[in-house]
Amino acid sequence: MKEKIEKALDKVRPMLAADGGNVELVEVTDDGIVKLRLKGSCGCCPMSSMTLKMGIERILKEEVPEVKEVIAL
Repeated sequence: MKEKIEKALDKVRPMLAADGGNVELVEVTDDGIVKLRLKGSCGCCPMSSMTLKMGIERILKEEVPEVKEVIAL
């Protein structure tokens, strides 16, 4: 599942990079929780929680149905 998640994150990265940010996959739990670290300007952006939930989480759930939730560290 980790490999599928990385592949899906590769689709998100160009959008984050356009704003000077990136995302790092930290952990995938057995129960489908994906832990990410937003980096660069995304790490301190006030909109990062919306980016995480409305953008990254939505795309990951579409691409990898096993994903139940995405949280930022």
